[in-house]
Amino acid sequence: MAHIVVIGAGIGGLPTAYELRHLLPHVHRITLICDKPKFTFTPSLPWVAFNLTPLQRIQVDIASVLKSRQIEFVQGKVTGIDPHAQWLRVGDRSINYDYVVIATGAELALDTIPGLGPDRGYTQSVCNPHHALMAKEAWAKFLENPGPLVVGAVPGASCMGPAYEFALLADWILRRQGLREQVPITFVTPEPYAGHLGIGGMADSAELVTELMRQRQIEVIEKAEITAIHPHQITLAEGHRLPFHYAMLLPPFRGPSFVRDVPGLSDEKGFLPVLPTYQHPSFPSIYSAGVVVQLSPPEKTPLPIGVPKTGQMAEAMGMAVAHNIARELGVIQAAPVTPTLAAICMADFGDTGIVFLADPVLPNPKTGQRRRAIAKRGRWVSWLKIAFEQFFLTKMRWGLSVPWFERWSLRLLGLSLVEPIPVSKDYPIESSLQTR
Repeated sequence: MAHIVVIGAGIGGLPTAYELRHLLPHVHRITLICDKPKFTFTPSLPWVAFNLTPLQRIQVDIASVLKSRQIEFVQGKVTGIDPHAQWLRVGDRSINYDYVVIATGAELALDTIPGLGPDRGYTQSVCNPHHALMAKEAWAKFLENPGPLVVGAVPGASCMGPAYEFALLADWILRRQGLREQVPITFVTPEPYAGHLGIGGMADSAELVTELMRQRQIEVIEKAEITAIHPHQITLAEGHRLPFHYAMLLPPFRGPSFVRDVPGLSDEKGFLPVLPTYQHPSFPSIYSAGVVVQLSPPEKTPLPIGVPKTGQMAEAMGMAVAHNIARELGVIQAAPVTPTLAAICMADFGDTGIVFLADPVLPNPKTGQRRRAIAKRGRWVSWLKIAFEQFFLTKMRWGLSVPWFERWSLRLLGLSLVEPIPVSKDYPIESSLQTR
């Protein structure tokens, strides 16, 4: 009997636990560890900040959905890991594992710039439920005393979609309430150009985003390096100062402290290196999925930008991890797989939206090309995002990872979440169980 532990119950972690339970006989034990009691569909947090949807509508109680699925739930924060002895520390409890899947999501590096963040600074965030609620409260006060609005990201941030959503949703809401003329909006981004999204080469995304910002009279400052934030004022590297009554800035991400504390486990930012199987190169009992995975930017930019890891990418990583662990345990006889890393991002702007498809998100290293790069704008994108939100939440409530009809639908679009890894002398894959 093997004990598999999944750390994190987000878009990467919870589906991974479900897929492991689906693939593995019940003689194998699965434990999910999370410091929060609820799963949250994080792509909808900008709607929470604008009071367009209640937080509880996009959450699922973890304990109740795991209870009948023979997955143990431990609510607590992992404070230590020993990859050699294969145990975790959760509070005063030690948990041994045969395999661990680290899918914690990101820690927000709010200490990188003075004044950043809602907890000890002056800006808002929509990166977690707590911050979204703080942003909602601050937005209600802002509407009572409107003024300059600044939205964007600081250098090192990744997944720029929520920043564009926030700026354009704010414009749409302010126009509906007759307040837009009182609120000049400025979008500040470390991207070399608007619509770069941390990956570049995204079809006509730059043209679509730039034109939309121009139509909505939103000033865009590209290659913006925010160096300090004071009450009601943001300072850029060249000395330019931006006044604000409300600011929402995406911070940089980093891996959790329990990962960063172990020499050789992660890079300097706490992101975990992976083999094509999404195993750690030095510790074969450790797998990872989601934002915590180390991915190198496909191109060098004047200011650092992280590679986005969309929900679809996190889910694909989790499916690959579950398959490869089941293979390690001898439960399935099949080639190992790797996630395709095709990324779909649906950005809702109220009365319109843009869907971005990068297949894969990282271009072919030899050709520099992707199979497909698509950006499409329309009101239908908003409807599509609402439908997908409800579909994903239903899956999480029913204990499903990627059901057959979802895989079938993806195939109709020419997409798949995983693909086989050819076993060759250049990449021999041996069972880690045989090497212990």
